[in-house]
Amino acid sequence: MDHDSLGPIEVPDDVYWGASTARALRNFPISELTIGQHHHLLVAFAMVKTAAARANARLGKLDPAIAEAIDKAGREIIEGKWHDQFPVDVIQGGAGTSTNMNMNEVLANRASELLGGVRGDFRVHPNDHVNMSQSTNDAYPTAVRLAVLLGKDALSARLDQLATSFERKSGEFADVIKLGRTEMQDAVPMTLGQEFGAFASTIREDIQRLDEAARLLTEINLGGTAIGTRINADPAYGPFAIDSLAHLSGIPFVQSANLLEASWDMGGFIMFSAVLKRIATKLSKIANDLRLLSSGPRGGFGEISLPALQPGSSIMPGKVNPVIPEMITIVCYQVIGHDVAITLAAEAGQLQLNAFEPLIAHNTLDSMKMIRNAVEVFATLCVDGIQANPANCLKHLEASTATVTALVPYIGYERASALAKIALATGRTVRELAAEALPGADLDRILDARNLVGEVVRTQSALT
Repeated sequence: MDHDSLGPIEVPDDVYWGASTARALRNFPISELTIGQHHHLLVAFAMVKTAAARANARLGKLDPAIAEAIDKAGREIIEGKWHDQFPVDVIQGGAGTSTNMNMNEVLANRASELLGGVRGDFRVHPNDHVNMSQSTNDAYPTAVRLAVLLGKDALSARLDQLATSFERKSGEFADVIKLGRTEMQDAVPMTLGQEFGAFASTIREDIQRLDEAARLLTEINLGGTAIGTRINADPAYGPFAIDSLAHLSGIPFVQSANLLEASWDMGGFIMFSAVLKRIATKLSKIANDLRLLSSGPRGGFGEISLPALQPGSSIMPGKVNPVIPEMITIVCYQVIGHDVAITLAAEAGQLQLNAFEPLIAHNTLDSMKMIRNAVEVFATLCVDGIQANPANCLKHLEASTATVTALVPYIGYERASALAKIALATGRTVRELAAEALPGADLDRILDARNLVGEVVRTQSALT
C-alpha cells in the first residue's frame, strides 16, 4: 500500500512508481501510449530533478546524503535505466502533474534503495525531497523544452543525410536534360540534376530554421514554481538550478525575464512546431514530385525509376508502387495535424498556466521522431537508389514546345506564341518552324537545350 493526499492506494511490489502514478493509470487509460516512449523526455526530466537536488543541497535546504542519492538515481535514468517505470499515458489532465509525480516517485524510491531503504518507505520523499523548490509548472515545461533540444540534433543529422543524398544525385544527374514544368504544363528545359539540387537546398534551409527556433526554447521558467512568483523557493534556487542544468545538458539555458509570463507562454513551441510543419510541407512536396517523375513506368512520366521495394498489388502482377514517398506524405500529414493541435493547445492556456502542455509535449516529440525516422528511410531506401531515365527525359523535352521560349528575343513573344500553337496543332517541331521564321539563324545555338540550361547555371553562379 502507498498513499498520497487522497489516501491509500495499492501499488505493485515490483515497480518504482507510487500512489500518484497509480491514480494516473486509473484516470487516463486513453491513448495506450506512455511517456516512457519519449526517451528524451525522461532524460530531460531526470536532468531537471538532478539539477534541482544539487541546487537545494548547495543552498543547505536538502540533506547532502539525500541529495546525492537523488543525483545518483537521476543519473541512472539519464543513462537509460528504469525507462520501463514510466507508464503514465501521454494524454493526461493536470498540466503534466502526473508525469512530474511519476518521475518524483521513481527517483524517490530508487534513492531510498540507494540509502539502504526499500521502495515505499519514504526515506526519500517524492514531494518534500525530489520536488523541493519546484512545481510541476516550472519543472515540467523546463523538461519538455530540454527534451525537444536533446532530440533536435538527431533530427538535423537525418535531414543532413537526406540533403546529402539529393546532392549526390544532383551531381549524378547533372547532364540529364529534361523538360521543366510549371502548373503541370510544359515550361522550359532544365536538368534532372538541377531538380534534385533544389530538393537538397530546401532541406538545408530548414536545418537552419530548426536551429533558429531551438534557441527560443533555451529560455526557461525554472525557479518560478507554481505561477512564477517563486513561492516556496529561495530566490537563489532558480539561478543555481539553471546553472546545474546547463552543466548537465550542455545547453546554455537562461531564466525567463518575466517568470509569470513564462509560466503560461507556449510561443517557443508554436515556433518550433511551425518549423516542423514547414519541413513536413516541403518533404511531402518532394515525395509527391518523385511519385510524378517516376509515374508509369510506361504510362506516365517515367523520367526516373525508384527502387523496387515490394510488390505493389495483390491482383496486378508486376506492379510496383512508390511506397516510400507515399509513407513520407502520410508522416507529413500527421505532423501537420500535430501542429494544428499544438496551436490550439497553446491558445487555450487560461490565466497563469497552460493546462494542455502534455499534448504540446507529446505532439512535438512525436513529430520529431516521425520525421527523423522517415527521412532516414527516405534517404537510404529511396533517394540513394533512384535511377535516371535519360531517354524518356529527352523524349518529353523534344515533344514539347519548351524551347520556343528561346526564340522570344529574336522574333518576339507574339510570333513565338504563334509558332507554339502551330507546333501543337500540326505535330511539327519547334526547330522546323523556327527555321522558316529565322532563315539563316544559328538554330543549333539558339535552341540547344544544353546551352539554355547551361545559361541558367552560369547566371546562378554569377549571382551567387
